[in-house]
Amino acid sequence: MKIEKEVLYLGLDVHAENIAVAIAEAGRDGEVRNYGTISSGLHSVEKLLNKLGHPGKELRVCYEAGPCGFVLARFLKKKGIACDVIAPSLTPKGSGDKIKTDRRDARMLARLHRAGELTAVHVPDERDEAIRDLCRARTDAVHDRRSGRNQLKAFLLRNGYRYSEKTSWGVAHMRYLRELVLPHPAMKIVLEEYLQGVDAADERIERLEVHMKSLLEDWHMKPVVLALMAFRGYQIVAAMITVSEIGDIHRFAHPRQLMAYLGLVPSESSSGGSRAQGSITKCGNGHLRWIFVECGQHYRLPPKVSQELTTRQEAIPKAHSRAVKEISWRCQNRLYEKGRKLAARGKTRQKVQTALARELSAFVWEVMRAVTPKADGTQAVSTARVPKTEEIANQAAKKKSRNYSLKKK
Repeated sequence: MKIEKEVLYLGLDVHAENIAVAIAEAGRDGEVRNYGTISSGLHSVEKLLNKLGHPGKELRVCYEAGPCGFVLARFLKKKGIACDVIAPSLTPKGSGDKIKTDRRDARMLARLHRAGELTAVHVPDERDEAIRDLCRARTDAVHDRRSGRNQLKAFLLRNGYRYSEKTSWGVAHMRYLRELVLPHPAMKIVLEEYLQGVDAADERIERLEVHMKSLLEDWHMKPVVLALMAFRGYQIVAAMITVSEIGDIHRFAHPRQLMAYLGLVPSESSSGGSRAQGSITKCGNGHLRWIFVECGQHYRLPPKVSQELTTRQEAIPKAHSRAVKEISWRCQNRLYEKGRKLAARGKTRQKVQTALARELSAFVWEVMRAVTPKADGTQAVSTARVPKTEEIANQAAKKKSRNYSLKKK
């Protein structure tokens, strides 16, 4: 006869130096109490687990995602303890609750975790998170370069120097900046320092891209990256960022879930018989949303398989080559027609780009599901021959038409 273990729900409010701990006993009427505060070191966490009776008792732990990352979650899972990392923005909170402390937060997490009211985020594999950090470092370097360029242009503008040519930061522009004669030695020093900063950022970006290409060879998600590079607008940087940020695509059972994760779905405020939609929610992963918007701009041009795209498609693994090419071509035709119709209706450029990014995410979901193996090692069944993306769009159009008819009545 199997003896059921006593279940305890632990809510942790994790900080860099300490962790506030609260315990909720199983059952609807179980007690919820504060345990105390411990050091944030893993050794202190292990001592806590032993005091609470692990492995004699079943512990279910949760803490909010934050700057401390997933180290604690991976440590607990290695110990055989269930641990959920909670999305802070989706944690239920009362509008009248104006007191916030570590003890209260830990107790609230324990109680809501027992009730099943919390939403867990995806905990990436250590290798995948390392690649993701590398991709984010490259994005940070691009931001630093943009900031340095803006500071340099602002400095010259304050002193009455304007570059009159159309394109900036090319060979001609850099030659102009290096040959510029300034009236005071201090101004020349400032100019040289800014130029050195811009050059250093360029070199940093180049180094990081070289590392990304070299590490891709040993990454288990390389087939997915190559398949994504078969899409128009996706080269190695955009493809690696997309794959590393999405992680396990099988956690999204439907493309709409990925769209919501990207914050590309419209906000809504409906009550009674009225239905009002607003701008996109912009929740979720902003970095990934930016990549989709940037790549979606390429689909405003007529469908075409260029020489560069053909070269990238030749690198697709043979097992998925035909299916991926078919999805890529459908994507080009679908998004081009979508962008053309929206532009003809007078939609702004920003709205067209957002709509294309939303549709593009559905095709990316389809190709990643077709190529990415599941967690158990089995291969997902390819859906390339089924026009799922078009069916989803048609369903949304019918729903919109039906709502419009009801509104007229």
